[in-house]
Amino acid sequence: MKKTSLIGGIKENFPSGLVVFLVALPLCLGIALASGAPPLSGIIAGIVGGLVIGSISNSNISVSGPAAGLTAIVLTAITDLGAFNIFLCAGIVAGVIQLILGFVRAGSISNYFPNNVIEGMLAAIGIIIILKQIPHALGFDKDYEGHQSIFDNGLNFGYFSELFGAVHPGAIIVTLVSVTILIIWDKVYALRRIKMLPGALVAVVAGIILNEIFKMTGSSLAIQSQHLVSLPVPQSLEDFKNLITLPDFTGFTNPKVWIAGATIAIVASIETLLCIEASDRLDVQRRITDTNLELKAQGIGNLVSSFIGGLPMTSVVVRSSANANAGATSKLSAIIHGFLLLICVLSIPVVLNLIPLATLAAVLILVGYKLAKPATFKHFWHLGKFQFIPFVATVIAVVATDLLKGVGIGLAISVFYILQGNMKRAYYLSREKLNDADGINIKLAEEVSFLNKAAIKKTLKNIKPNSSVTIDARGTSYIATDVLEMIQDFANIRAKEEDINVELLGFKTSYRDYERDENSHIVVTHKRAM
Repeated sequence: MKKTSLIGGIKENFPSGLVVFLVALPLCLGIALASGAPPLSGIIAGIVGGLVIGSISNSNISVSGPAAGLTAIVLTAITDLGAFNIFLCAGIVAGVIQLILGFVRAGSISNYFPNNVIEGMLAAIGIIIILKQIPHALGFDKDYEGHQSIFDNGLNFGYFSELFGAVHPGAIIVTLVSVTILIIWDKVYALRRIKMLPGALVAVVAGIILNEIFKMTGSSLAIQSQHLVSLPVPQSLEDFKNLITLPDFTGFTNPKVWIAGATIAIVASIETLLCIEASDRLDVQRRITDTNLELKAQGIGNLVSSFIGGLPMTSVVVRSSANANAGATSKLSAIIHGFLLLICVLSIPVVLNLIPLATLAAVLILVGYKLAKPATFKHFWHLGKFQFIPFVATVIAVVATDLLKGVGIGLAISVFYILQGNMKRAYYLSREKLNDADGINIKLAEEVSFLNKAAIKKTLKNIKPNSSVTIDARGTSYIATDVLEMIQDFANIRAKEEDINVELLGFKTSYRDYERDENSHIVVTHKRAM
């Protein structure tokens, strides 16, 4: 594989790290406020997520930090326990449990999430991002980061009338200017090549300048402080110390602390595994993250964050997708975002407090669009009902409820369709011992579903460079698209990089052929150059 120097890695990943920093800053503050915690606790969690988890994890795309999915749990726990410093003990408990889960290899559960459900989750997150940023784009900032549901005893039309009744023209102008800059920066090749000057930074600077002009001219278009980033500004070292809350270790004698810690550990671990699977899908190089190492990294991160007054964390889709869309190539991007959070919070909070939320909303709206673009829906429609229905059900369920419930519904529908047409043994794998054999032969069964992805992924991952492998699908009538895509990624990307001789036998001309045609086998062969 191609190796990159540290300096080269910084040059490639600084722009994406900067974009993630700009996205993460208001989210960290908003999630802290929505959780009933001190504002700085969200920033601390973001810093730890970048520097600590980013350094330990081997995920190249995912970014960790305080998560919206934990806000309800954290808010309830802080209320029940009566004090944030006691709640920090629950964060320590959660970190220890996640470490244990990593050592017992519980991360392998992520291999059983089908791709249509993961893609549905990503599209739903994109829709949620857009819906949640529209108020900020219009200048109506009732709360920055609340619950993910847009339904309240049915569709809340009163909210929409309140929203459009509070439109701020200045915020709309800033949003439109920011969106225009971002689109031009993405479309014009000469601008896109300026890696150290990302479009998001230009949009943010333009938003600040535009609003400052409004203020200096006394215009009614000026955006007021409640619609800007709000970061604590310590005047002295003593003020900064007072912003940090340390844990009260007497909380370990309270049974509620242990219950809250276990709940956070379970929910945070599931959300992290879902995000890791999604992040690996967003990685253009299709690298596979060690999910057990990720759970250990999350555990260590939550321990560190809780000891210094930060919120519990997960790997988060919004920041990870922004990272991927900004062109991140390694985990150095997440580490850079952590450094930027630390440096800016310590040195220039006054400047950061000039950023209009409208310009950050523009950045996130385009991220959301890329996740939920119509082409994704069209793609799954063409794959047939067995792929499209679980995909769209996941989208609707995640938007209407929350991430965990929505993914659960999508998984249930996927399993229903698989079991409906797959009552027989679905998969068997015939192979030599990978360490000793000159040639590896992988024979696929008559029907191969996403339930078989884990075993195939493990085998492909363990195939060594400069070896030969034959994947035989001549007796196969159905292969799940996520398994087929995984095999294609192996043959087209990793095999070429690691000089692996791959022969694909019996693979058909399209995904839909596996449901319709039993006799259209073709031979696809990739062999290394001699």
